[in-house]
Amino acid sequence: MPAGNRPTSFTVNEPMKLVTYTLQEVASPRFGMKKGDYIVDVLRAAIWAKTQKNQSEFLEIPTSLKKALGNWNHNLPQLQRLFEIIPDTNLNSYTANERPLAFDESDVILLPPVPDLAAFRNFNAFEQHMLATRRLQGLEKDSLWYEIPVFYYSNPGTFYGHRAEIPYPTGTDELDFGLEWAVIIANGGKNISREEADLVIGGFTILNDWSARDWQRKEMRLNLGPAKGKDFATSAGPYLVTPDELADRRNGEKFNLNMTCHVNGNLLSSGNTNDLYHSFAAMIERAGRNTPLLPGDYIGSGTVGTGCILELRPENTGGWLKPGDVVSLTIERLGTLENKITEPDFL
Repeated sequence: MPAGNRPTSFTVNEPMKLVTYTLQEVASPRFGMKKGDYIVDVLRAAIWAKTQKNQSEFLEIPTSLKKALGNWNHNLPQLQRLFEIIPDTNLNSYTANERPLAFDESDVILLPPVPDLAAFRNFNAFEQHMLATRRLQGLEKDSLWYEIPVFYYSNPGTFYGHRAEIPYPTGTDELDFGLEWAVIIANGGKNISREEADLVIGGFTILNDWSARDWQRKEMRLNLGPAKGKDFATSAGPYLVTPDELADRRNGEKFNLNMTCHVNGNLLSSGNTNDLYHSFAAMIERAGRNTPLLPGDYIGSGTVGTGCILELRPENTGGWLKPGDVVSLTIERLGTLENKITEPDFL
């Protein structure tokens, strides 16, 4: 069947998912939205709406997701209306200024939803993981953990997208994955109360908090870190899904979404976002105290219970990760984030 006539799997109730993509690694990032099997270019869709529908208001939408997040209250409704008027089928047969309106998702490179973030704060908000890791360190449960959501800063310059290859970090013998999810900040603000947190949640994405556990173990003995044990790679994506698309899975500050991790096709981890002890609202309140949260910043949940080899123990998983392994994290409604580990990247 010709590509222009191929039907898509799109259904009316599919949530809007936003992306940053390129067609080639050297190309500049572009703002897109997933519809069915296609990635629709937002700018070209806005041009198409003007020429074909005589609707020019969509040309006001910024040309990057990060910029759009800066005025989310205005830009999100515009994006939702644009998503609704885009045709549902055969999207790669449409053009804007003689350029394709959309591409098969398999033909694009999906970067992290916001690849040029200013800050990444990662929390430790799942109780089961906290208890397991403290037990491995020979430590008792600390009641202070239940009072204060704690986080560390990691490296915003080493973010990888869906299907990106992760170079094995040289010098470690204990490479691990971390099954997490994250909020991406919209609008921004400072001293945001827990009750106001929804105003700065742009959407949710999957996060893989890669860790060199032997490095982490050493530096945390010195009461500082994790730092080098974490800063070589974080994966995020493939999409940003807005909170309204998850409303039917929400109960108060929590969401009920299944989380899994497969390594080389084998199921290792299974959890649920509902297991968060500290909600994202509590994390945002803590993170934004006396300091601004900026549009595009990531707030990570920390690892879900059983969501890493450290907790499962390497003798039960076939060992630590190694070059050639493929790690796939899946969260309901958010998609699947997959990465392959490659040989060390010697510079």
